[in-house]
Amino acid sequence: MNKPIPREIARSVCPHDCPSTCALDVEIIDDNTIGRVRGAKDDPYTAGVICEKVARYAERVHHPDRLLHPLKRVGAKGEGNWQRVSWDEALDDIATRFLEIEDEFGAEAIWPYNYAGTMGHVMRDGLERLRNSKGYSRQYGTICSMISWAGFVTGTGKLMGVNPEEMAKSDVVVIWGTNPVHTQVNVMTHAMRARKERGAKIVVVDIYNTATMQQADIGLIVRPGTDGALACAIMHILLRDGLADREYMSKFTDFSEEFESHLKDKIPDWAANITGLDVAQIEEFAALVGQNKKSFFRLGYGFTRQRNGAVAMHAALSIPAMTGAWLKEGGGAFHSNSGTWDLDKTDLEGKDLRATPTRLLDMCEIGPILTGDTKALKSNVPVKALLVQNTNPVVVAPDQDKVRNGFMRDDLFTVVHEQFMTDTAKLADYVLPATMFLEHNDYYTRGGHTRILNGPKLINAPGEAQSNHWLFAQLAKRLDSSSAFFEMSDRELIDHTFKASQIEGTSEFETTGFVDKERHADAAHYRDGFAWGDGKYRFAPIWEETRKTKGVEWVCDPAIMPKFADHWDVNEACDERHPFRLATSPARAFLNSSFNETPGSQKREGTPKAHVHPKDAAALNIAEGEVIQIGNARGQVTLFAKLFDGIQTGVLIVEGLHPNSAHSDQIGINTLIGSDPVPPFGGAAFHDCAVWVRKAE
Repeated sequence: MNKPIPREIARSVCPHDCPSTCALDVEIIDDNTIGRVRGAKDDPYTAGVICEKVARYAERVHHPDRLLHPLKRVGAKGEGNWQRVSWDEALDDIATRFLEIEDEFGAEAIWPYNYAGTMGHVMRDGLERLRNSKGYSRQYGTICSMISWAGFVTGTGKLMGVNPEEMAKSDVVVIWGTNPVHTQVNVMTHAMRARKERGAKIVVVDIYNTATMQQADIGLIVRPGTDGALACAIMHILLRDGLADREYMSKFTDFSEEFESHLKDKIPDWAANITGLDVAQIEEFAALVGQNKKSFFRLGYGFTRQRNGAVAMHAALSIPAMTGAWLKEGGGAFHSNSGTWDLDKTDLEGKDLRATPTRLLDMCEIGPILTGDTKALKSNVPVKALLVQNTNPVVVAPDQDKVRNGFMRDDLFTVVHEQFMTDTAKLADYVLPATMFLEHNDYYTRGGHTRILNGPKLINAPGEAQSNHWLFAQLAKRLDSSSAFFEMSDRELIDHTFKASQIEGTSEFETTGFVDKERHADAAHYRDGFAWGDGKYRFAPIWEETRKTKGVEWVCDPAIMPKFADHWDVNEACDERHPFRLATSPARAFLNSSFNETPGSQKREGTPKAHVHPKDAAALNIAEGEVIQIGNARGQVTLFAKLFDGIQTGVLIVEGLHPNSAHSDQIGINTLIGSDPVPPFGGAAFHDCAVWVRKAE
């Protein structure tokens, strides 16, 4: 059959939780249908390359299982019996239930729970306007970047780094703790350009032989949680061999004799014993970055999702501060530009609508919160209602057993606004159909780059699907919550936010598709000093000052944190009962739990499996493809064994978040992950877990 001829090629932007935020060219077949999706060639960062899952986005938009109508649960929770209702009927009942709960328990008993299923500011952050106008419980958004943010900002003073396009001008590209072939393919575009045009070396530091490492010149497979030890040994060698730039450190850092003394015993043998690397590997890496000042450190999220993750990020970030790489074009470091946008979202988020502060609930502790943990609840008021958008906590959140038990409470009223019948939606009282990014207007910022991008409405939504912004407005009317910004269209709210932020109006934005907010290279390289008051990079972090830059909360006594860049041995300890370290790493064809419903992604990822070293498998009498169980005190999970020698012994890797139903016992991998907040300011230790493994019983 001939493929339909596109009516036009329209510019859009990927809405998903990825630093690239790729500019897209989308084939529009008609008012309701898209064809192929390609990366925009004229966008300097996307450069025509997008990941395979987004390239197949028509599978998602036109999926036969998309939610099309409001549904009301009939029967017991989890039985899967639903009744189609009208939007008016659903919204009237939801508002009535919310008002009854507010009257009996107070407004804080209602918790709007959302995250980054869309990165569009109008559709993602507009829920804050409803939250603030009603005085509902606030949300502490710790699940993704809180740990890495703390480690980076405590060194530089600002969440900003060198334009990632400069990787193409580097002599060494260090990709540390991230697997961009799976999670941010554009990193590889610019790193490979450096290799092709300059003969640059690519170094990858990770806990297993990823698809990214397979393209590297040097691959360093470390034990989980030991990145700080590697970084300290690198700095020891730089000082030992005269490769540290003492002039740069004197001018731009707080380098001291005490810090140098601290590194004296961080010798390669010490680090080799901790990391599992060979001394020769550590020496080679140190010499390479020490002799090539144009070394670009692309620091990811993965290695920070551990209890010592903030300290590990700070230690790795300290290497280019010791070599002076920041001064060079193509040198320095990058993690995220999320701290650089300077957008005024006061009205978009309704910040001035909140009369008094309400309790701040940690989204990572949703399991303990819903099961009545008074410490996590921060008061004696239970959560009696949830409004869930842009996330799937019954799969994504840690401590899954508690999460499921909480959602199964008969006295918890749950509303889920979704595109598919996710595991979370299955446990709701109302499921409401949501639009996808091509079916509404929004704007997007790039954590991984420098542009604000336009995402216009290009096609009609199927069935009765409605946008997040529409839902906020409809609920606000029924909840007696007034604000002119609920009455604006999504496009009008974009224009208002841009004007408040002193950005040109939406007409030019809609024509060009972007606003470039790139900082001058001197600022991005901190050539005029780092963002702390004294202009110095901090080898000795002042965690309290770091906390104040964002107004976040302590989850530990700061006195327990290391004084200098260091290896901090606080991760979940293995023992005789739990001898293996488990990390739940990103799959190539899933993004958290998004795309796990599309045929192309399901075909690539197959069944849930655990990567097991052949030596460990032999000791446990486990064969390739055999059904195994992994467990700890939090529960156990059943999946398949995949023998893989690209990890150290004693380590297990499970890629991706399959639907819980993909596991034979209906229990997903995050059952095993703790929800205890990670120092210093919270977050979830998804890659820091001690477990046992055995053949399935």
